Amino acid sequence: QVRLVESGGGSVQAGGSLRLSCVVSEINDATCMAWFRQSPGQARDKIASILIDVGTTFYADSVKGRFTISRDNAKNTLYLQMNSLKPEDTATYYCAADPTPRTCGVMEWVMSKYWGQGTQVTVSP
Repeated sequence: QVRLVESGGGSVQAGGSLRLSCVVSEINDATCMAWFRQSPGQARDKIASILIDVGTTFYADSVKGRFTISRDNAKNTLYLQMNSLKPEDTATYYCAADPTPRTCGVMEWVMSKYWGQGTQVTVSP
């Protein structure tokens, strides 16, 4: 059964850090993994992505320099290290996996074949 299970969300004050994890099971065709986020009433945004085989990473301007995406292939786990958090980072964060490498670095491409259930991140002023 295909599963992506996120963890690591929570509440933090502005300037703080969190690390999200996403454990991946039974996905054999993914070439790209990504983190998305969505606030109530807002569209879902892709904020970071990584090409699994080569490790190339991509970031949205809103998180560049503050967030780091990484993957531990031996543990089948995707990470998102979030530093210098801001109140506007408050959202539900989703990990995703997709077989299509050519859209991996396109931040405007918000479709994906596999999705996790999401984890809430709340940043207070």
